[in-house]
Amino acid sequence: MQISALRAAADFGAQVQRAAECLTAERVYDRILARDHTVWRPDPTEIANRLGWLDSPHVMRDAIDPIRQFIDAVRADGYTHALLLGMGGSSLAPEVFRAVFGVADGFLDLSVLDSTQPDAVLAKERTLDPARTLFLPATKSGGTVETLSLLKYFYNRTAAAVGPAEARRHFAAITDPDSGLEALAQRLGFRHIFRNDPNIGGRFSALSYYGLVAAGAIGADLSRLLDRAEQTLADPQPGIQLGAFLGAGALAGRDKLTLIASPAVSAVGAWIEQLIAESTGKDGKGLLPVDLEPECAAHTYGPDRLFIHLRLDDAADARVQAIAAAGHPVLCLQLADAYDLSAAFFHWEIATAIAGFFLDIHPFDQPDVEAAK
Repeated sequence: MQISALRAAADFGAQVQRAAECLTAERVYDRILARDHTVWRPDPTEIANRLGWLDSPHVMRDAIDPIRQFIDAVRADGYTHALLLGMGGSSLAPEVFRAVFGVADGFLDLSVLDSTQPDAVLAKERTLDPARTLFLPATKSGGTVETLSLLKYFYNRTAAAVGPAEARRHFAAITDPDSGLEALAQRLGFRHIFRNDPNIGGRFSALSYYGLVAAGAIGADLSRLLDRAEQTLADPQPGIQLGAFLGAGALAGRDKLTLIASPAVSAVGAWIEQLIAESTGKDGKGLLPVDLEPECAAHTYGPDRLFIHLRLDDAADARVQAIAAAGHPVLCLQLADAYDLSAAFFHWEIATAIAGFFLDIHPFDQPDVEAAK
């Protein structure tokens, strides 16, 4: 992923430049890589143990063969579908991979269920044959009520269809070590347990087991995905510049982060939406992501808008040009192909951490989520 264009009025362009110079002077990117919690807070709580995502592009290389072997064994057993059961950060990256890549020939037709609404559950159940379906409950905490409720429902339905002894082979858990889900999976004898790095928060987990097991299930090339992600470490400037753009926008009152994407990659907007909203929306501050907004005349947008163009093709070029011509700041992120998605994930995670620096907020905690639980 590369930044192909920044279109902004001179005054805002100067603000972005000052933000970039601040990042250089404060060595923010280098300090993030060094796990320096003082980028955000004097206290390392929920920072020191939330930066494992920085290692994902290279650490997860050791997981490629185990994931491939697991998926190949499932396919050899005649499975044709996979259903990931999860909420929020555990489910959004798998949804994006499925929407962008589709399903390679002979691999598993993956879908995601992130609702306990009875009609949604029954509708999903009607599309699946339990005897040919792999179920993937995914939860970092291992105690997410919705995920465990879905797991219990589909485990009982599968046991009724194929027998209790066989049902366990249709389930594999993705969770953190020593979680409640791990204990349940061990007790029931699940086919596999993918134990994720506990130092990765859910919304930063796209390039960990939470995202890559799903990507492997649909037949995406995991080596190629991680190659692109690793390239971001060699060339981090797109993420740094994106962070400067977001930070300058927030400080200038342009806090409505409006996403415009090429249709083939539009699904990534939901993942960006959660990452930005949950990371920056606290302490009375934050960026408000706007995804899939119906197209409006460029002159109708207010001065609180900040636009990102996720560009894979020229489908939205005319709209973006009109918005820029109306004086609104637009940053264009150019994707070379679908596999640049993994680079985009990592650049957006870096940019979100940088936005937290500018906003003087803690980007890795989630006080309202914990209160809701």
